[in-house]
Amino acid sequence: MFCIFLRHIVFLHFLLFSSILQAAGIVTANADNYRELLSRLEPGDTLLLQPGVYKKGLPVHQLHGNKDKPVIIMGPTNGPLPVFSARPGHNTISIINASYIVIRNLELDGQGIAVDGVKCEGNADWAHHITLENLVIKGHGNNQQTVGISTKCPAWNWVIRNNIILGAGTGIYLGNSDGNAPFVGGLIEHNLIKDTMGYNLQIKHQNTRPEIPGMPSEPSVTIIRHNVFSKEKGAATAPFARPNVLVGHWPVKGNGSKDTYEIYGNFFYQNTTEALFQGEGNIALYNNLFVNDHGDAIRIQPHNDIPRAIHVFYNTVIASETGVSIISGQGSENYVQHVSANVIFASNPIMAKSQESNSIGKREDAVNYLVKPFAPLGAMDLYPKVEKMKSQAVDTTNFRVFKDWDIDFNGRKRNEHSRGAYGGEGINSGWLPQIERKP
Repeated sequence: MFCIFLRHIVFLHFLLFSSILQAAGIVTANADNYRELLSRLEPGDTLLLQPGVYKKGLPVHQLHGNKDKPVIIMGPTNGPLPVFSARPGHNTISIINASYIVIRNLELDGQGIAVDGVKCEGNADWAHHITLENLVIKGHGNNQQTVGISTKCPAWNWVIRNNIILGAGTGIYLGNSDGNAPFVGGLIEHNLIKDTMGYNLQIKHQNTRPEIPGMPSEPSVTIIRHNVFSKEKGAATAPFARPNVLVGHWPVKGNGSKDTYEIYGNFFYQNTTEALFQGEGNIALYNNLFVNDHGDAIRIQPHNDIPRAIHVFYNTVIASETGVSIISGQGSENYVQHVSANVIFASNPIMAKSQESNSIGKREDAVNYLVKPFAPLGAMDLYPKVEKMKSQAVDTTNFRVFKDWDIDFNGRKRNEHSRGAYGGEGINSGWLPQIERKP
């Protein structure tokens, strides 16, 4: 009697689980049938790809979810990832006129072929609300123009999260070189991008923003946070040398002209041929760690336009040459540009007209103020020593409009006396910088 009852329970659980899968629209696919199933996906469906080698690419063309029911294309949460192998003449994940799509848990192997890993194609009209997460992108180092993740059409409300990009020509390249493919309102977080020839990340400048239904018209923010950007190896030399990260200007007038970059909680590490960061436009750069034994750390300077509203605060910087420089073009005097409450050890700590409440010194002085500034990665500790970093309270008036302005590199509330990326002194109980995804 008990066995009959148990069989009934098991059968009921099976029916319940089957109904949940059916309601959720989970479609299981393999390397043989996924292309056929891909074209049938509807809002709320999940295409669950089994481990294996996929050789026919992933065309996400005219595919749409909606705000409440995105289309999800994913590999298993645990175990081996489905591997998409590059094909000559075809970008591996190709996106055209798609919206509310989530792509996660895949490996993209470029095999040294001159194609991009993920490409929002230049012949697309737009692509919005696209999430790319937990992708491993490797083998895309054919040349400097081979890119891990690229957008070449108007794109907005993208999330690029928890990805690993190894040894690409360029890690992430958002926008077009002519300024006519704006990337708007994005979130780029918790990625590891290392050993690229060119940029780890570049977001291109923007011309007059096109009028496209659904594209944000109110001032928006693109957030770049908690990433690891390293060019310790493989960087191209002059004239092809590039910073780890470069962000271009927003439209100089009209829609988008008041958009802002909020860039915080990142670890920028080494560049043998260029600065770690370069930017123009409206930028808030805060709560980051910068280490460059070969040259400059932060350069704010004209590129395709001028620096506008610039706020550089609460960063910890170690550089062999210049720590922070703000070179203003004509017209920049109309904007607030300040360097405040940073900890900077460099041959030339700061070049900027407006600077206050910074703790500065020569690069070699860092050992007197930080716990282990010159130790190998994993042991390197840029946390302030207790007895050395006491100082007066910081005027935070200009910081308060920015997201998480008072949350330090370790994710903890900072005190009003703190300088640099960390809000405390003494023992660092947080993550020590290394070349892995920041937890």
